[in-house]
Amino acid sequence: MARVIVVGAGVMGLASAYQAQRAGHSVTVYEAAPVAGGAAAHFMLGDISTERFYHFVCKSDDPTFELLQALGLADKMRWVVTSMGCFIDGRLHDWGNPAALLTFPGLTLVQKIRYGLLMFISTRRDAWDSLEHRNARDWITRWCGAAVYDRMWRTLFDLKFHQYADDVSAAWIWTRIRRIGRSRRSLMQEELGYIEGGSERLVGALVGAITDAGGQVFTSMPVTRILTADGRVTGVLADGVGVPADAVICTVPTPLVPLLVPDLPEPAREAYRAIINIGVVCVVLRLARSVSRHFWVNINDAEIEIPGIIEFSNLRPCADSIVYVPYYMPTSHPKWFWGEADFIDDAFACLARINPALRREELITAHVARLQHAQPICPPGFKARLPPVQTAIAGLQIADTCFYYPEDRGIAESIRMGRMMADQL
Repeated sequence: MARVIVVGAGVMGLASAYQAQRAGHSVTVYEAAPVAGGAAAHFMLGDISTERFYHFVCKSDDPTFELLQALGLADKMRWVVTSMGCFIDGRLHDWGNPAALLTFPGLTLVQKIRYGLLMFISTRRDAWDSLEHRNARDWITRWCGAAVYDRMWRTLFDLKFHQYADDVSAAWIWTRIRRIGRSRRSLMQEELGYIEGGSERLVGALVGAITDAGGQVFTSMPVTRILTADGRVTGVLADGVGVPADAVICTVPTPLVPLLVPDLPEPAREAYRAIINIGVVCVVLRLARSVSRHFWVNINDAEIEIPGIIEFSNLRPCADSIVYVPYYMPTSHPKWFWGEADFIDDAFACLARINPALRREELITAHVARLQHAQPICPPGFKARLPPVQTAIAGLQIADTCFYYPEDRGIAESIRMGRMMADQL
């Protein structure tokens, strides 16, 4: 069997290492960060352990359920009735179900019917080929009209994608609608899941399973180069030391690949360079008061420059209210260079506008996390722009979250992609 090196100990890297280990390969994982888990890693918010970037489980996330079963964690899944809100025109409204749509202000009955049809049909369709070469703005406008797009979608797109807002694939947006739409207890009621103990429990179980079977997981040990000879991968340079390998699975963000693998053919390196990512600054606030009863709130408000908030404690119960406030932006954006105190002040002001009863003394603590390569931009025709996972270098596979397309980033897709790469060894 092969000596396999996995670069990156996020969920995708750990899932591939776990699957390769089960197949009998000798596996070593290298991670540059101090802890495994990537975006699913935890940190301490006071005395509460929570994710750096929020995660939730939908009922269609079969790869997650299969892995939990294999790891003996199937009994750790918890399901919670959740809801969505929309803050618009200075008021918080219910959103995300037919009754909320019918009573929502500022839309005509015809517009509401057209919007509802888009959600209903998107949830039930399985094929996405016809959406692959269309942008989301035109697709939504065709179904709902320009006025609905301007009122309900434009601000969300602008604040998440900035200058790329009009160049987002309809197929990518459709999969987000479908995934949430299929995670319902009924037509009127959304239901989402979480792993008891958070994503840290899954990450810890994967690391434990790999090491118990003889594999190795090294943290704080960056890979600075993937080594090749005669068109085949030969190993990696990890923390300055050459380590031989028969196969390498690389899960780092695609913008890093051209420097990490300089021996790739130039057309392949250019394909990786062409994939655009924007960053995120995620402010996590622990509050003595709940902001709302909703898990997530979309925001369309001239005074709030974020597309929405996630009140995570309305999914996974905590002693206090835990709220995630994500600021998506290119890393060249002036806000990217704000200090942590600036982001915390701005995030709290946003929450206080949604819930005016919130007082500053009710802010217990806060944390600011930055991720430079957070959100891949997936334009129409994105599938054809992706390089093959199996590269031109024999034994070397490369994928990151953009290879989930048309699916969005998520634990289930990380598991699926990791398992697929391990199966190709």
